[in-house]
Amino acid sequence: MASETIVLGGGCFWCTEAVYKEVRGITDVESGYSNGQAQRPTYEEVCTGRTGHAEVVKLTYDPAQISLRQILEIFFVVHDPTQRDRQGNDVGTQYRSGIYTTTPEQKEQAEAMIREMSQEKLFGKPIVTEVQPLSNYWPAEDYHQDFFERNPHQGYCLAVAAPKVAKFRKTFSELARK
Repeated sequence: MASETIVLGGGCFWCTEAVYKEVRGITDVESGYSNGQAQRPTYEEVCTGRTGHAEVVKLTYDPAQISLRQILEIFFVVHDPTQRDRQGNDVGTQYRSGIYTTTPEQKEQAEAMIREMSQEKLFGKPIVTEVQPLSNYWPAEDYHQDFFERNPHQGYCLAVAAPKVAKFRKTFSELARK
């Protein structure tokens, strides 16, 4: 089976990228910007909140090794899908929770999963994750790629990204790269 792509916005892309680089079956992780109006946005432009873009990670994965459901389960554990336009101290529309799909089947599966979690009141508050077809994706600048890997002792990485990676490893040990 051929690889598939899905794009996820779970707050700062450094954190989301750091988690998914650890996941077995994910063959490529790229930080970028999506679902905004500006063409080829820069980090500085996205940070103003005026481009409409979300900070995202583009995941290429092998469905023979990991299912979309497993990818989304990780997503819903390592970020808070009930916070609108923020994750922790990161505030702005660029930090919104989003699933940006590349096929109608992905959209259906993501929406069904959110309905299921909402009915179970899994988070105690409404899930605000948007599910939309991927549009206007642009890769982030080179210095954002592999940021956690290259800067593990940077303050933000220690305070925010490292705990998310640890939570992934603890909760999904069977999906972690060996």
